[in-house]
Amino acid sequence: MEYLEFELPIKELEEQLQKCKVIGDESEVDVSETCKQIEKKLAATQKEIYKNITPWQRVQLSRHPERPYTLDHIKAICGDSFLELHGDRSFKDDKAMIGGLGKIGDQSFMFIGQQKGFNTKTRQYRNFGMANPEGYRKALRLMKSAEKFGIPVVTLLDTPGAYPGLEAEERGQGEAIARNILEMTRLKVPVITIIIGEGASGGALGIGVGDRVLMLENTWYSVISPESCSSILWRSWEYKEQAAEALKLTATDMKKLKLVDGIIKEPLGGAHRDRQKTFKSVSDAIVKNYEELKNLSPKELVSQRMDKYANMGVYKG
Repeated sequence: MEYLEFELPIKELEEQLQKCKVIGDESEVDVSETCKQIEKKLAATQKEIYKNITPWQRVQLSRHPERPYTLDHIKAICGDSFLELHGDRSFKDDKAMIGGLGKIGDQSFMFIGQQKGFNTKTRQYRNFGMANPEGYRKALRLMKSAEKFGIPVVTLLDTPGAYPGLEAEERGQGEAIARNILEMTRLKVPVITIIIGEGASGGALGIGVGDRVLMLENTWYSVISPESCSSILWRSWEYKEQAAEALKLTATDMKKLKLVDGIIKEPLGGAHRDRQKTFKSVSDAIVKNYEELKNLSPKELVSQRMDKYANMGVYKG
């Protein structure tokens, strides 16, 4: 288990508890009372730390190396029923954007999301979860296929942004994202979007227009990352914590501003602390929201989605 800087008091107590149990197993000394005291202190420390978590600490949790990624969620939710589909039928298959058909129970869904890597080799293979234009075009192709066969769409957002390289711009990165936003507003099937990690900029929004937009508790969703915001405003990354506070990027802030529809609770300490519980929460949220949307006609779906996004950012003085 890897620990973030603000989690070090928890690490120390967990190590103490482990040592205490080892002593009890290897000797005849009764350490049960000591273990109970450490467990009590550990529970109180965890509660105190995670209750007072800052926006920047939530950003750190959303990037935790052991946090489950898109494929982890899909494989846990769909099991062997997931069939990955490849290619944009124009340029190539973008490994940073994955998609395919999967089932929850008897209901089929088209799953689409950004995929990060878990070590140096896979991070390079997945381009750190930063999709190129062909990734967004693949996503759009799959959405249109889902629409054709009346299959609901589920998108899972986890990206530090769309790939900003020269070749991506040459192939029309901005147009690809804008096209996806336009087409997603008028898809004639239910679209459920869940931010499972980082939701940065147009890279996230390119697959983020939904009838229901949900955020896992320790994720963030913003036009820019705290580090980039800090470097623009203060010419330094040192003010990233202040930037995270000012950007109002947490799930609570986004819900308060009515930019997302709901928050999915995570296990204490983050999604990586209890993966199975997280997968079940995400699966339950997908099923619950689909049940609310499935009886709406295509016309009603599009109309409500258009109204939802048209009403965002309206200020009444």
